[in-house]
Amino acid sequence: MAEGLLFNSISLGGRGGTNPGQLKVHAGGVVWKKQGGGKAVEVDKSELLALTWMKVPRSNQLGVRTKDGLYYKFTGFRDQDVASLTTFFQSNFGTTPEEKQLSVSGKNWGEVDLSGNMLTFLVGAKQAFEISLADVAQTQLQGKNDVMLEFHVDDTTGANEKDSLMEISFHIPNSNTQFVGDENRASAQVFQDKIISMADVGGGGEEAVVTFEGIAILTPRGRYAVELHLSFLRLQGQANDFKIQYSSVVRVFWLPKSNQPHTFVVVTLDPPIRKGQTLYPHIVMQFETDFVVEHSLNMSEDLYNSRYKDKLKPDHKGLVHEIFITILRGLSGAKVTKPGDFRSSQRGYAVKSSLKAEDGVLYPLEKSFFFLPKPPTLILHEEIDYVEFERHTAGGSNMHYFDFLIRLKSEQEHLFRNIQRNEYHPLFEFVSKKGLKLMNFGGEKDNAKGVAAVLQSNIDDAVDPHLERIKNQVVGDDESDEEDEDFVLDKDDGGSPTDDSGEGGSDASDNGGEEKEVQLKKKPKKEPSTSKAPSSKKKSKDGDEDGSKKKKPKKKKDPNAPKKPMSAFMHFSQAERENVKKSNPGIVFTEVGKVLGERWNKLTAEEKAPFEAKARAGRIRYDDEKKGYRIQQAATNGDSADESDSS
Repeated sequence: MAEGLLFNSISLGGRGGTNPGQLKVHAGGVVWKKQGGGKAVEVDKSELLALTWMKVPRSNQLGVRTKDGLYYKFTGFRDQDVASLTTFFQSNFGTTPEEKQLSVSGKNWGEVDLSGNMLTFLVGAKQAFEISLADVAQTQLQGKNDVMLEFHVDDTTGANEKDSLMEISFHIPNSNTQFVGDENRASAQVFQDKIISMADVGGGGEEAVVTFEGIAILTPRGRYAVELHLSFLRLQGQANDFKIQYSSVVRVFWLPKSNQPHTFVVVTLDPPIRKGQTLYPHIVMQFETDFVVEHSLNMSEDLYNSRYKDKLKPDHKGLVHEIFITILRGLSGAKVTKPGDFRSSQRGYAVKSSLKAEDGVLYPLEKSFFFLPKPPTLILHEEIDYVEFERHTAGGSNMHYFDFLIRLKSEQEHLFRNIQRNEYHPLFEFVSKKGLKLMNFGGEKDNAKGVAAVLQSNIDDAVDPHLERIKNQVVGDDESDEEDEDFVLDKDDGGSPTDDSGEGGSDASDNGGEEKEVQLKKKPKKEPSTSKAPSSKKKSKDGDEDGSKKKKPKKKKDPNAPKKPMSAFMHFSQAERENVKKSNPGIVFTEVGKVLGERWNKLTAEEKAPFEAKARAGRIRYDDEKKGYRIQQAATNGDSADESDSS
């Protein structure tokens, strides 16, 4: 029995809705973990103040109250679970949970019980509802007998539930015997003063402990005044105002930017804040690294000595991001994550890469990968199925880069592109050290053997296989920059699908990401003569006897030749290029083709059909025109031959 009890499908209730998870009760305390990972609740046995049971619709609710004034409500227990847990608490904690009853009478007249920071409304000695006074933003006295409580507009509440409690009003008549007034103060005023004395936030609104002005926040984008209060974090901007309870803060990431005058500080939330229909699980702040600030805590001496003396200093001076993290950690108790042992080839903490056509940096951390700034993507090591190093698309300067694929156990994939090739070895060594499963280029899952072959091939010496194939077939004058006439194209050279010229070749691949290989034929080369004719003149390397360089004549393209047809991808590119530019303001020219290629690959067969039909029609047109052109050329050549014979 002392080993503990484990319960599945137990929900943690709060203003942000209910979150399903798993509850474990052991001899040392209570631990609840959210389903799918995320926020966890740990209550040590020494911190327990009281335990309560309540029968709620379709299940039972366990209330856990701590000495710090926190109150957790766990729902989903069966009747037999109540008996086993009660016995466990009695034998291991020396505490018998109190049984409370829920009022279902529907009456709205009752009594108020104020205990700790909880307000419980009782109807006939049974609980109708309860609220946490820590959530109260302000109180207002309306008339002589009504007191309204307004709650924090905590933007994390909208993540799981469409509705959340905003305000509640109490009517306290002068005949009330619980809050007795006098000639100068009505009973409602006595009730309001009692609420103010117990709530973290007073009637005029709690003043910030410290405020950081003009902080650049990348998500949600804007420049905000960041206020740190006793129980919540506030982001106040010109257009938006966010209030976030410290209970929603899961972790704080302190991530310096290599060779940049800025430092990332990321506040990870669960549940996330909501702006319109967009959820923001990460608040990405950007501080000036060398900016020095000085702040004094705005709190009473009694409060500081009783709650924060061991966590904070009354006065702080130093770098702005360090002071912000120190005070935030002291007020919220959030854990802080810094970069680990990873160092890039430039001795930085991250490698440059791109995700979903957005440039950023990828931080390999001790227990996760974090891509910043947009879209901020946190990937825990425990969620990863395997990782794979991939050669970048062949061609040109792209061979100076490689791609890094992370596949999750949920089958979701994150492809980090355009990583410089000199970052390969540091990143590979990090992945190997963490014991993450690797997949080699051949597609076989292997921890060592697959990538060992890649290491021996040395990515620093990577070459374009298409160009290498041509070089291997060329024999002879390697020093000449002129076109080798001993080679002729067997097929028309198709353009790359990422070409922005607007007129791709007929053989361009329809997959939007690979370049079609050009098949070459090699004419037999004449054997050089072994005899040497006597001559008093020296012959130059590239010219005739007098030393003058003689250029080889280039064949001119016949303007009457039929125009090569466009591929299906090029028809798609012409139709979508302007849309890409509109949806990605300021996108560079070289990135347009990349985005088009990614969009093309995501199209279904039905969506590709209209463009493929245009490509087929263009091919038929080209074949017909090519036949006519060849007949015309043959006739022209025949007439020229006849004229030559007659002359």
